[in-house]
Amino acid sequence: MINFDKPGVEQFFQTLTVSNFTVSPDEKQVVFSTNLNGYSNLWAMDLPNQFPYPLTFNNQGAAFLSYAKTGKFIIAGFDHDGDENTQIYAVSPKGGKFAPLRTQEGERHFFSYLSEDGKRLYYPSTVGNATYFNNYVYNLETGEEKLLLEGTEAPTAIEAVSPSENSFVSIKQFGNTHSLAFVHVGEEKFLLTPETTEQHTVSEIVYTSESDIYFLTEFNDDLSYLAKFDLTSKEFSKVLQLEKEDFSSLTYSKKNNSLYLVGSYGVEDRLYEYSLADGKLTTLNTPTSVVDKLVVMASGNLYIQGRTAITPGNLFVSKDGGANWTELTHYRVPGVSVEDLVEPEVLTYPSFDGMEIEALFFKAKEENSNGHVILWPHGGPQALERKTFRSMFQSLIYSGYSIFAPNFRGSTNYGLKYSKLVEGDWGHGPRLDNIQGLEWLIENGYADREKILLLGGSYGGYMALLLHGRHAEYFKSVVDIFGPSDLFSFIESVPEFWKPFMEQWVGDPVKDKERLTKDSPITYLDGMTKPMLVIQGANDPRVVQKESDQIVAALKEKGRDVEYIVLEDEGHGFSKKQNEILVYGKIIEFFNETIKEANPVV
Repeated sequence: MINFDKPGVEQFFQTLTVSNFTVSPDEKQVVFSTNLNGYSNLWAMDLPNQFPYPLTFNNQGAAFLSYAKTGKFIIAGFDHDGDENTQIYAVSPKGGKFAPLRTQEGERHFFSYLSEDGKRLYYPSTVGNATYFNNYVYNLETGEEKLLLEGTEAPTAIEAVSPSENSFVSIKQFGNTHSLAFVHVGEEKFLLTPETTEQHTVSEIVYTSESDIYFLTEFNDDLSYLAKFDLTSKEFSKVLQLEKEDFSSLTYSKKNNSLYLVGSYGVEDRLYEYSLADGKLTTLNTPTSVVDKLVVMASGNLYIQGRTAITPGNLFVSKDGGANWTELTHYRVPGVSVEDLVEPEVLTYPSFDGMEIEALFFKAKEENSNGHVILWPHGGPQALERKTFRSMFQSLIYSGYSIFAPNFRGSTNYGLKYSKLVEGDWGHGPRLDNIQGLEWLIENGYADREKILLLGGSYGGYMALLLHGRHAEYFKSVVDIFGPSDLFSFIESVPEFWKPFMEQWVGDPVKDKERLTKDSPITYLDGMTKPMLVIQGANDPRVVQKESDQIVAALKEKGRDVEYIVLEDEGHGFSKKQNEILVYGKIIEFFNETIKEANPVV
């Protein structure tokens, strides 16, 4: 009889995922960005056949993908090893070499719109305007390019173009919680939302006709809702708002004369269809707990890229309006059954000032548990932890560690006011929310005070460093993945188009010197006494390598136990499977050694 050994934790390192996709107009081909060969590349499937084949071999993930309505080519954006300097290319549906469309070394290009006839490409770029962007229309047939809009005051990008291309909508991004949208008609422009001094955002712009523009906004409210601007009457109106629902995605179906909305309040998504004919709202089934991308085809068919807590990113199609879904890809953890993975428990706890905080708790299965809990402060900080799959999470859980992931103040999906609470307060309120969460876990039997570890990336890496420096007594060891260590140098080194909103988001180095000093982890070197692992991507444009270099050097000078890994071919994340394997394996090894040393065998 053949017996197979229990799968090891290395199985999780081989998990594949879909990170972006597009569908041909005739729905005979789906093209998706995936790490099927260990690197991110474009692959395709000829539907209904679900066997994938490679299209590109450049080993880079696609920042954006859009199939031309003519079916002749695909627009794709690639950077190089995580440097985020995205260039625009045309990819043949047959694959192979691709054609550069708008490329310039050291610059970033974004995607706005490709005309229905596939001849004109609208795009924002740092070329000529690194801080605020210039917006161009490029004729793919003649090679002629026209500057349509020059950004001023804040990063400005064209977000939508009318069906006849007689008008377009641009967004000025003053920050994550403040943006304004304008519709441009000839030399005139009109604000989509009424004049106000109250900050709000506008997103997900959709033209349903030459005069009707739908979008999402929190204008005069806390949660985002569906709104409309009538270009003929120049009137704004609120169309649809749901209690305890924050809309995040909007897609138009001409065939059904409907708008599809993705909404959530907290850790799970919901999908809705809103009929423009009669105003009827229908709640649709979703095959995943989180919807990363929704595409509505001319046929009315729906395609979703989504994840659950126990399944990685996959593609699904519904041909009956969302009643039933067929899985097109079937990525899972190889060798590990879904039953061996862990769904999170949703917790709520009162923070230091009585504010209610929602959190996820992934409890290691009894047969695997080593009794230790890892605190994971999420990145962003204006983001949140959701019921989504992370190989790192599930591999740690399978190794015996439970994970606590609080959505501290500043997290998104709980309203605009909640999200704004981190602005100008990176190191006080969110820090204490994390500490109070640990105290709540201990008091309620979820964690042992002597068995807590700390792991974070990006803002979460910053928080890991700050918590280590100010609250080391809670933790046995700390892992920081590309976290800012000094808010002054961080503010100075971010990408140019981030700088206009750094004062609101983080602070002003002169006016807020005292607070920024107090909130910078590097201020608390004396408190960082526990073993530490620091991981950094050499090409990271958001949190540059200097941020990790300086904290590691300062701690080593004090004789502290610090291990440092720099990935030469990565940026703000891990795009290559061998790097994921290296990092996740090292984190597990580091934590295992930590708890072993704390509990030596006699």
